[in-house]
Amino acid sequence: MAALACGPPFNDGEDRDDAEFALRPSGARSPCDPIFRFSRIVRGERFVSAGLELKDLSHRYGGVSSPALSHLSVEVEPGELVAFLGSSGCGKTTALKIIAGLLRPTSGDVLVDGDSVLAVPPEKRGAAMVFQKPLLFPHMNVAANIGFGLKMRNVSTNQIARRVDTALRRVRMEDFADRRSGELSGGQQQRVALARALVTEPRLLLLDEPLSALDASLREEMRELVREVQEQGGYTTVFVTHDQEEAVVLADRIALLFDGKLQMYDEPQAFYERPVSRQIARFFGATNFIHGRARNGRVETPLGSLSLAGAATRGDVTLTIRPEAVRLGGGENSFSARVTRVVYLGTRIDCGLEANGVDLKLAVSPDARVREGETVTARLPAESLWVLGE
Repeated sequence: MAALACGPPFNDGEDRDDAEFALRPSGARSPCDPIFRFSRIVRGERFVSAGLELKDLSHRYGGVSSPALSHLSVEVEPGELVAFLGSSGCGKTTALKIIAGLLRPTSGDVLVDGDSVLAVPPEKRGAAMVFQKPLLFPHMNVAANIGFGLKMRNVSTNQIARRVDTALRRVRMEDFADRRSGELSGGQQQRVALARALVTEPRLLLLDEPLSALDASLREEMRELVREVQEQGGYTTVFVTHDQEEAVVLADRIALLFDGKLQMYDEPQAFYERPVSRQIARFFGATNFIHGRARNGRVETPLGSLSLAGAATRGDVTLTIRPEAVRLGGGENSFSARVTRVVYLGTRIDCGLEANGVDLKLAVSPDARVREGETVTARLPAESLWVLGE
């Protein structure tokens, strides 16, 4: 997870007091509310974490017929953490490199606080980019690695020491300042790479699959750290990942890309509860799809006449409901089904149901009494049913 530290929006040579930085309260998850906007005062000037806009952004690599990125338009609020999510080759890293200035788009624009930065070199954009691999200098200790970029900008020795100390504390590595990179674990090296980006106090923090090389326990630990650092520092952050869980845990909003095109841009919960297409629903683990015909405010299906919490367009529709939302027992939208499969997974039991030619999946608590082959009554809560688009 190497860091490309691009120049901050203030004079690095000027001394300043880190106490002058106002941090957004820990746990704040509403970047659109002005009370949570990150701001800082430097020598009488006020700096606000940057707003970012990608405007009709497209990019095509030479020798490739299809574009890597096609007409991507996304707005990121100041202080917000947005995840670019998608499988390998979907264009998410291409978009991140364009934001950083490492790649020039074929068409479109990148605006920071309303101003185009396409003509601005990477080191002048006030951004810091953290890559997947740490690529720390092996001949330097941790403190020297973190402060290297500041030294190249002729920041005073005392100022470097203070800012390195602050960065180390942010990533909980203050006891490792004198160690060489070869003496650190993979997770510790990732923390140092993150600190190296944070020490420049960037207005934009760009993270490219920073946790993908870590094992499961370290990934969870680093997720918590990244979110904590981002919230406390108020950095406008774009985080690239292929991991749905990672995006949901970290992001205020998710931009989902398939084949270089933006499919949906919304809060994490919406991807589970209100996906706009079957493809998106499948990407987020939906497996229950029920075909029917909407009329008179209900949907006629092989499971019976189902009511919805909202209106459905008249005609043929496809409904979806997540396995954990399906309930056992009678009531509205209930039907009889045969249990075709029971799999105990420790924290839950996954069951297969079949009713009138419709196969459904059901997730219940591990203490539920469900046996393969028996007939049960299941119901689909109206508020959990969602009509999919094409």
